[in-house]
Amino acid sequence: MTAPHLTVWPAGAATGFRRSEVSALVGRGEETWQRAAADLLRWEVKTRSGFHVEDDQPATAGAELIVTARLPGVTVREPIQVMEVIDTDDRVGFSYRTLPGHPVSGEEAFIVHREGDRIIVTVRSLTRPSPRQPWRALFPVLQLVQLVVRRRYLRALSFS
Repeated sequence: MTAPHLTVWPAGAATGFRRSEVSALVGRGEETWQRAAADLLRWEVKTRSGFHVEDDQPATAGAELIVTARLPGVTVREPIQVMEVIDTDDRVGFSYRTLPGHPVSGEEAFIVHREGDRIIVTVRSLTRPSPRQPWRALFPVLQLVQLVVRRRYLRALSFS
């Protein structure tokens, strides 16, 4: 649904979800490209944003794993499944969907791509409330948390 392989993410791909797409400059040049692409596929966009990923292997389509968020006094386990991995000369990324037990329902994609010598990171997400409590009732709070986390994602691969 978040289509990391597409340069332009078509509107209306999934109804009933809150849609977000944000991008930021990572840096410039081949060295930055190599580092950002490798780090993205090794989950650094998540781990540098404060999450723990149970598998230190590169993102692999079909893999199911647990991402953990630790907040003061609370540990949140987020089961996910990697849906798509893209690795080309000018576009690298992956998407994952949430599995039952995740605080929200939806899909998220992380993409690093080139625009000339500029290296850009893009985060796409489709989110709706989890069908389970207490997460369903907490969805308005989780939306605010997502805003903060997305900013962290955009800074996670920056080398400046």
